[in-house]
Amino acid sequence: MTEFDLNGRRVRPDASPDMPLLWVLRDRLGLTGTKYGCGIALCGACTVLVDGQPARSCVTPLGAVAGSRVTTIEGLSAGQSDRVSRAVQDAWMRLDVVQCGYCQSGQILAAVALLRAKRRPTDAEIDGALAGNVCRCATYQRIRAAIKDAARVLG
Repeated sequence: MTEFDLNGRRVRPDASPDMPLLWVLRDRLGLTGTKYGCGIALCGACTVLVDGQPARSCVTPLGAVAGSRVTTIEGLSAGQSDRVSRAVQDAWMRLDVVQCGYCQSGQILAAVALLRAKRRPTDAEIDGALAGNVCRCATYQRIRAAIKDAARVLG
């Protein structure tokens, strides 16, 4: 069995190492905040953080995260969040970013990873970091504004 850290706790799900992490999270561990979008790593709805870096869980086999730290949207919302993730989530709410919400967990996790690496990202850096995250409601301007707002709050 594959063992890894999930949202601050050690887990060992009963699943094959080649099962996509997305389905392990959703079907075996009950964490449904990570969404299925395309199944081929093009839309970003399934984005999680693996050792702090955005990863598409629909194409990441469970075995690839052995020994790693995996963070889902539930991990950011469960009081385990750091200053960056709290600033991003607060900005998302303050600026009313969400429309349908389907892509937002992936968008938020990508934004957190970006702001952990770069506290004052340019528009081009924001666009680059979130390029693989599709928003069918086209809230891209609000997403960018929220990332800039979070960066401002972080100082």
